[in-house]
Amino acid sequence: MAQQPEELVELLPEAEPFLAREAQAAGPAQRRGLVLVHDLAGEFDAARAGALAGAHLLASLPHEVIARFDADSLVDYRGHRPRMTFHGDRYESFVAPEILLYALEDDAGEPFLLLHGAEPDFAWERFVAAVSMLVESLGVTSVAALQAIPMPVPHTRPVTVTAHATRRQLIESYPVYWGELQIPGSVAALLELRLGEAGVDAFGVAAHVPHYLAQATFPAASLSLLEHLSALTGLHLPTETLREAAESHRTEVDEQLARSPENTAVVAALEEQYDRFTAAREGTDLLGGAGEVPSGEELGAEFERFLAERDRRRNE
Repeated sequence: MAQQPEELVELLPEAEPFLAREAQAAGPAQRRGLVLVHDLAGEFDAARAGALAGAHLLASLPHEVIARFDADSLVDYRGHRPRMTFHGDRYESFVAPEILLYALEDDAGEPFLLLHGAEPDFAWERFVAAVSMLVESLGVTSVAALQAIPMPVPHTRPVTVTAHATRRQLIESYPVYWGELQIPGSVAALLELRLGEAGVDAFGVAAHVPHYLAQATFPAASLSLLEHLSALTGLHLPTETLREAAESHRTEVDEQLARSPENTAVVAALEEQYDRFTAAREGTDLLGGAGEVPSGEELGAEFERFLAERDRRRNE
């Protein structure tokens, strides 16, 4: 029998202060005004940039779990096989997937929420309905997504992003690059769509990860995501450790690519393309072939290559 949305999530005692405060709100003006950040990007998380950004927040800021989703009902274990430990002649441990809602405080003591863990494979509409219920009951007034996508950009230039929102005013300073596109769906995208239909402000930023690093790590993208999140929400988020990791990683990648003249030539071509495009667009920064914004077909093909490579690696 299909579960009801409320059956997919367990509110823990630590959620009570948020619930009690919101229950006392007499109207919209008295709502807590919490920001809920989520990094359930799944396949839309090139180099795991969104997941790394969320993990960095948990490692750097005070936090506690206030709600737990039924990951056993939401995650396809065959598609995302959990790790198990086998020792000698017996199984010793099983690391189950988790989807947890955390309450954190930023560096200024401002509370916010983070939905962190595996992207659901099943019951997307019920999961989104369950999150929407939490948004209402916990006093959330804006929801922010952290994602990352592979793009033909060089690692030697600033990380650029695509911004999207339920209202243009939420991301007014960001340029619009795309017309209508058909792209693979995600829980994050469906959540933003449904929240917008319900009149809740939701937005997100997708970092552009060099396509040649999409299957590796790229902490510069995670750093960029948190910087944009801070600018869009006013949260004071720690980034120094990520900045150091990004600088160290840049050195490592430079050294690896320098060993191959072919790779060096590819990066040089991407740099030229990037610089030509940004100069032509007076500082705007998303690029495609020959200094033009990628077409819908080019962007879709890049996604398909990325997803196919992830599937191939998963089956190895």
